Amino acid sequence: MRVPPRPTGTAGRGRRRLAPEEYVQGVLSGNRTVLARAITVVESDLPSDGELAAHILDAVLPHTGRSLRVGITGVPGVGKSTFIDALGMHLIRERGENVAVLSIDPSSPVSGGSILGDKTRMERLAVEERAFIRPSPSRGHLGGVARRTRETLLLCEAAGYRNNLIETVGVGQSETAVRSMTDFFLLLMLAGAGDELQGMKRGIIEMLDGMAINKADGDNLRKAERARIEYSSALHLFPASPDGWTPRVLTCSSLHGNGIPEIWRMVLDHHQLLAANGHLERRRKGQALEWMNELVGLGLEAAFRADPAVAERLPLLKEEVIQGRVTPFAASREILALFRARPPGAN
Repeated sequence: MRVPPRPTGTAGRGRRRLAPEEYVQGVLSGNRTVLARAITVVESDLPSDGELAAHILDAVLPHTGRSLRVGITGVPGVGKSTFIDALGMHLIRERGENVAVLSIDPSSPVSGGSILGDKTRMERLAVEERAFIRPSPSRGHLGGVARRTRETLLLCEAAGYRNNLIETVGVGQSETAVRSMTDFFLLLMLAGAGDELQGMKRGIIEMLDGMAINKADGDNLRKAERARIEYSSALHLFPASPDGWTPRVLTCSSLHGNGIPEIWRMVLDHHQLLAANGHLERRRKGQALEWMNELVGLGLEAAFRADPAVAERLPLLKEEVIQGRVTPFAASREILALFRARPPGAN
């Protein structure tokens, strides 16, 4: 059963609103409760929270950038949450590290609600002190991530989480935004689920840094190994990556933990290579510019929809388009011209 959308503002929660510096110090000290509240501020759509979110992010920015950022994607049913649960436990129990998981749940296009059930699926991580799991609704945002995933990632880094895993909603037409905010892009696949090679989207394959064939256990072990060989051969048909890294294909069993250490070793090898040859720094600088462009786009959209002349004319134009009296092309030109004609500085 889906729950209704979470409130998108910080007001009305029946608890004292923290001062800006309390948010900053709480995040930097690793206070999980304050971290969660800071993320809520950043995710808020209320104008009153915008300045506070900007202050928090500006203050913690010098304390970010020192983590491994790993994006994990795959078709629904591939076992992303179970895989992340196993990987997170490996990082905590075997390596003595901490981990933050940003899991994105798809929002209903009808009600806007989300299941937000990742804490239930990640049973072991959910009770670990060194794990922080933040499920967020996608709220219709394209790219397989939530609207403020980048900002949430920075807050988790500032709070001291050195391994940040971003679980996306699944492979789709626009399942690419996660690549623009992570260092390593991992694609989870299944063996024996049809014609694997035909089902691989070229755009996804060209972006991935590694692939893992999940559920490689029991009777499926032989199929998984055969799929690994096929995928490895297919990847060699693509041009070499400019960063010098050759994507690897491994098998794993999230249920039994087999192959999990090897997958993390792959992530570390990739990070070491890119840090040494300068591509990691260049990638993150490029990601920062992409983030700025995205925020500019969001700001322009907000200004457009808040314009009084646009707000008055847009519903009428929509009805004209629906009735077939105006073409979408003509309607878009008219409404954009109306927005451009606004006096500078007008609200």
